[in-house]
Amino acid sequence: MNTFLLFFQDAGGASLLWTLLPFVFIFGIFYFLVILPQKRQKQQLQEMITQLKINDQVVTNGGVIGKIKEIKETSFIIQSAEKSFLEIGKSAVVGKKAD
Repeated sequence: MNTFLLFFQDAGGASLLWTLLPFVFIFGIFYFLVILPQKRQKQQLQEMITQLKINDQVVTNGGVIGKIKEIKETSFIIQSAEKSFLEIGKSAVVGKKAD
């Protein structure tokens, strides 16, 4: 009980609660401005990847643009040129190219 009261007692002019309050406030701002939007963006990308179908054009994180020719469990077979077929991981897709 005495340890709990130390958080709220003045110790040299300021309590531990008032000392930690700015850090809690900064973390709250960081969460709403950085972490939450990043989670939403990642969720939207995962939904987009699950909705891809054959003949959709995709862009990879390496900058390769190709048309999906086959869908596997963890990868896509894409055609990037007339006779060029690549197998890419689903995690390498960063977007869908507009037709």
